[in-house]
Amino acid sequence: MAVEAEQAEGEEQTEKPSGGRKRLIFALAALLVLGGGGFAGWKMFAGKQDGTKAEAKQEPKQPPRYINLDPPFVVNFEAESMVRFLQVTIGVMTRDPAIETLVKDNDPRVRNDLLMILANQSYDTVSTSEGKEALRKRCLESIRAIVREMGGDSKQVEALYFTSFVMQ
Repeated sequence: MAVEAEQAEGEEQTEKPSGGRKRLIFALAALLVLGGGGFAGWKMFAGKQDGTKAEAKQEPKQPPRYINLDPPFVVNFEAESMVRFLQVTIGVMTRDPAIETLVKDNDPRVRNDLLMILANQSYDTVSTSEGKEALRKRCLESIRAIVREMGGDSKQVEALYFTSFVMQ
């Protein structure tokens, strides 16, 4: 019987450590899951606070830089069997000196593309406010496309203005 008691005692000892190991593994897994979840939550909330702080600390915008495309653009088109003329002076606005340089360095291409757009207008179109606004947007997109092709950030070309718009 002593042998049987020793065997039973040996079996209990072998079962206890394996049950303890299971508990230890379970506790470690729970610790990893909870720790990972806590860390992820901390990063999420810390990121939101950092994003808010970053927005509050944004540098003020640079002053606008206006590029006047001189001389004025002059195109002719037919309207009701009469030859009409359109003279437009254009200014481009950016805040980035590099974009200003890029637009000036590509002045011949900018002028060519804008002349092609302006020359293909009809009198009826450009005589309305909506038509002028659509033309302004089309010209702005043309300059942005050139800036993008030359490796610049087209979003930095913020606006295009008709500073003079004369039809005869």
